[in-house]
Amino acid sequence: MNKTELVAAIADKASLTKKDAEAVVNAFTDTITKELKKGGKVSLVGFGTFEVTKRSARTGRNPQTGATMKIAASKAPKFKAGKAFKDALN
Repeated sequence: MNKTELVAAIADKASLTKKDAEAVVNAFTDTITKELKKGGKVSLVGFGTFEVTKRSARTGRNPQTGATMKIAASKAPKFKAGKAFKDALN
């Protein structure tokens, strides 16, 4: 499912116009992004938790040449599914 299909499904389920549903999806993703940028986390009980993890600097290899290279430290988003969400899938 891509964003357009998600917007259409939300519009249908919540009896909204596609324009309103798209605004909701955009607001949701923007809010989560802003909170993670600040270093916070977003917990949706029963669904899961969005948070930021830190990756330390490390050494890697260029797959084409085999030469070693340094990979800089970075931050990455992480999602941990909640119990109710996992149970719904199984």
